[in-house]
Amino acid sequence: MQASGDSYVKKKYAPILPGSMDWPVVQLSKNRKQFIESVIHESVSVITALHAENGSLKEEIEQTRFKEMLRVKQNPWNVDPDDDPAFWSGIKARLLKISVGNNEKKHEDEIKNILHEIVSRYAHEIQGNFKRSRYKLARTLVKFGFKRLLNASKVKGWRSVWSRRVTLQDKIQITGEVEQLRNLAKKGTVIMVPTHFSNLDSILIGWVIHILGLPPFIYGAGLNLFNIGILAYFMNSLGAYKVDRRKKNQIYRETLKTYSKLATVKGCHGLFFPGGTRSRSGKIESKLKLGLLGSAMEAQRHSLQHNSDEENHKVFVVPVVINYHFVVEAPGLINDYLQSKGQERYYVENDSFTNSYKILIFLFKFITKGSDISVSIGRGLDLLGNYVDEAGNSIDKKGRRINIRDYFISNGEITEDLQREKEYTRRLGEVIVKEFRRNNRVFSSHLVAFTAFNILKKRHSHLDLYDLLRIPKEESIISYEEFRKSFELALQQIHLLNQEQKVTIAPHLRDTPDKIIDHGLYNVGMYHSKRPLVKNKEGNLITHDLNTLFYYHNRLCGYGLENIV
Repeated sequence: MQASGDSYVKKKYAPILPGSMDWPVVQLSKNRKQFIESVIHESVSVITALHAENGSLKEEIEQTRFKEMLRVKQNPWNVDPDDDPAFWSGIKARLLKISVGNNEKKHEDEIKNILHEIVSRYAHEIQGNFKRSRYKLARTLVKFGFKRLLNASKVKGWRSVWSRRVTLQDKIQITGEVEQLRNLAKKGTVIMVPTHFSNLDSILIGWVIHILGLPPFIYGAGLNLFNIGILAYFMNSLGAYKVDRRKKNQIYRETLKTYSKLATVKGCHGLFFPGGTRSRSGKIESKLKLGLLGSAMEAQRHSLQHNSDEENHKVFVVPVVINYHFVVEAPGLINDYLQSKGQERYYVENDSFTNSYKILIFLFKFITKGSDISVSIGRGLDLLGNYVDEAGNSIDKKGRRINIRDYFISNGEITEDLQREKEYTRRLGEVIVKEFRRNNRVFSSHLVAFTAFNILKKRHSHLDLYDLLRIPKEESIISYEEFRKSFELALQQIHLLNQEQKVTIAPHLRDTPDKIIDHGLYNVGMYHSKRPLVKNKEGNLITHDLNTLFYYHNRLCGYGLENIV
C-alpha cells in the first residue's frame, strides 16, 4: 500500500485483452438468452428448495405480490413497465383460485408456474444490455467530453477545446495498487467493491476501468438512475445491470444474487457497491450489504468444485475508495440521514440529478472549477479476506501461502455449506471495511469541515446533535486563530496516521497550514447554494448550512481526531 498517496496514474494502460471479442462480458452478451434461462432455472430451484420443508412457497409468493402491489401504488417510477399493475393483479387472481390446506398439493404445478413467471420477469428486468459498439462509443464520448471541458478550463479561448495541454488523469487521480489489479484481472475474476457517495460513481469507475486497460466490468446500478436518459445510455453501454432497491422480497433478492453469481462463474469481472446505496451520512461505509458478496462466495465454491486447481478460477475482491471534495447530492442525502435517524420518516431516494441537463451542467462546473477527485485502489483480497500477492496467491497473517480450496472441503471433498459460507462472507465484509478506512485519501475539504464542526460540537457540548444543528448563525462563528490552532493539531494527527499506514493523504496536505485551509475552504461544498464553510469579512469562519458541514465532517469520523481537535 502506498503510504503517502502522492503518486497517481498519468497514462492510459494498454488493454490486458486487446481483442474485444475476448472480453467475458461480450461472450455473456452473445449468449444472453441462454444465460438468462440459467438464471431463471437456478433461482427457481433455490427458492423452491428454501420452502420445501415448511411448504410456504405459496405464502412467499403472496407476500411478494402484496409488497409489489404496494410499490406500484405508492412508489412508481417512470422506468417501471407499463403492465406492472396488470401483471400483479393477474398474480393475485391466480392465487385466489388456489385452495388452501390439504387441497394445496393439487395446485403445486400452478404455484411453481407462478414462481417461474415472477422470477423470469425479475431476471429480464435485471439483465444488462451491453453492446460492444455502444460501449466503445460511450467510452469515447466520456473521454472526449471530459477532456475538452478540462482543457477549456485551463486554456483561454475557443481553441482551448482542442488543446492537448491537460490530461484527464491530472483531474481524476488514480492511486494505489494499480499494477496488482491488472495482474489479478489476468489471473482470475475480479470483484471491485467501491465506496458509494454519488450517482456519478458508476460512470467514474467505468472510466477508471478503461484507463487501466481492463475489460468492461458488469455492475449493479440503481434502477432509479435509468429514469434519466443520459445516465441510462451510459450505464447500459458500460455494462450495468439493474438493481431495484424498492424490491425487498426474497424472490427478487435470490434472483439478483443468482444473476451476479452466474456472471462471476462465467468469468465476468464485476463491480458492486457493498454499502447498498449512497452514504446518506457522508461517512465511509461501516456496515455492508453482504448479499452480493455472498453470491461471489458461492461462485468461488462453484468454480473450485468444477475445476481441479485454483489457477484461472479464483475470485479476487478489490476494495476501492472514491474521494470527492464535494458531493453534489450532499444536502439532500444528509437531510435523509437526519430524518431517518430521528425516526421522523424513513429515507427515500433523493436525487439531485433529476434530468440529463442538470448532469451536464454539473459536469461542466466540476471540470471548469478545478476540484479534484481521486480513486484509491486497495490491495487485492481472496474470498476469505486474506491478502493476495502479485500472482494471486493467498497469504495468511503469518505470511504463508495457503490454498483456499481447503476452506471449502468437508469429509475430503468440496461441499456446499451455506452456514459456513455465511460466516466467511461476514468476515470478508469486516476486512473490506478496514481496507476502506486504510485507503481513504484525506482531502483538505474533509479536514477543514471536520475541524470546524468539532469545534462547534465541543463549544456546545450540552446540546444533542439535533439542537446543535439548529444553533443561530451568529453562534457558529469561529475565529481564524482558534480554527487554525485546532486544524494544525488535526493535520499533525493525520500525518501520523499516514505514516502508520492507517490512512492516505492527498499531496496538497503537505503544504503549509494556511494554504491547506484556503484550499479546503475553496473546495468544500463548492457548488451548494449555501456554502457549508466560508470566511466572513473579518477573516473568521462561518457556516451557511450546518447540516451539510456535518455531512463533510463525517468523512473523517472514527480516526480518533475527535480527541485532538
